[in-house]
Amino acid sequence: MTLSASSLTLIICAASAALPAVTLAAPAAGSKSSARKESLKTMELKSPAFENNGPIPKAHTCSGEDLSPALAWSGVPKGAKSLALIMDDPDAPVGTWVHWVLYDLPADSTGLPQGFPRTEAFPDGSRHGLCWGVEEFSRVGYNGPCPPPGKQHRYEFKLYALKEPLGLPPKATKAEVLKAMEGRVLGQARLIGTFKR
Repeated sequence: MTLSASSLTLIICAASAALPAVTLAAPAAGSKSSARKESLKTMELKSPAFENNGPIPKAHTCSGEDLSPALAWSGVPKGAKSLALIMDDPDAPVGTWVHWVLYDLPADSTGLPQGFPRTEAFPDGSRHGLCWGVEEFSRVGYNGPCPPPGKQHRYEFKLYALKEPLGLPPKATKAEVLKAMEGRVLGQARLIGTFKR
């Protein structure tokens, strides 16, 4: 299942700070840790817009239309009941900037289209978290790369398979999402893009 699309507007967002580490869910009785490790290897996140560790096209940044890139994933482990997606910039000079927080995606979904709508909540239960900016500029939804001129930054898209929905209301922060995910992560995948202005 792929979720519906819509155009987005230009907004720059950030987040700060030390956040809790994500821990994997404890294996079920009788299961092996090797199965848990295998789920980390088989889960894959890709984009038709750019290769892993490759440049993110201008259309997906504040220098262009600021549309979210299409994403596709596979290898979601059996037993997953929901997915969460976080995109951030670990190279920001003032701390990690958070560009996208999306959670409670259906576990049977296989991707997102380009230009995913900046809506707080969706009929399938998916919810957008806050992309933290400066004071009144905090928003929900995708907000593309917009680093200071001169230095290339990395943008990490991290997808998590969870053993149950988080049940958080819309507009949760990245810190709140990570805390709620503790002990619920069955697998994860990462895609990195780069951008320089």
